[in-house]
Amino acid sequence: MMVTTGLAIQQLPDGVSMKVRVQPRASRNKIAGMYADRLKVVLTSPPVDGEANQACIDFFAKLFAMPKNGVSILAGHKSRNKTIKLCGLDQAAVLAKLQAIADG
Repeated sequence: MMVTTGLAIQQLPDGVSMKVRVQPRASRNKIAGMYADRLKVVLTSPPVDGEANQACIDFFAKLFAMPKNGVSILAGHKSRNKTIKLCGLDQAAVLAKLQAIADG
């Protein structure tokens, strides 16, 4: 069971920012729990030519049923540790969605 209480998520004027840990070259795209204060996400794309970054954006856009241009990477373009921004969402909605996924 994933615990979202320690998740580093911050309310912004136009959305939320969230810290994530990306593991590329996985067998499928999914949330894999927590990594310290970050949401751990495994992605099938390799970390080459921005493929994993684009896969991260695509994954969160699909997860939160929002357009891809509503998701951006604020920090960590060349790192596994990233800070992503989800436009138009609030902290409570993001936490509720993640908890629903954790609960099955």
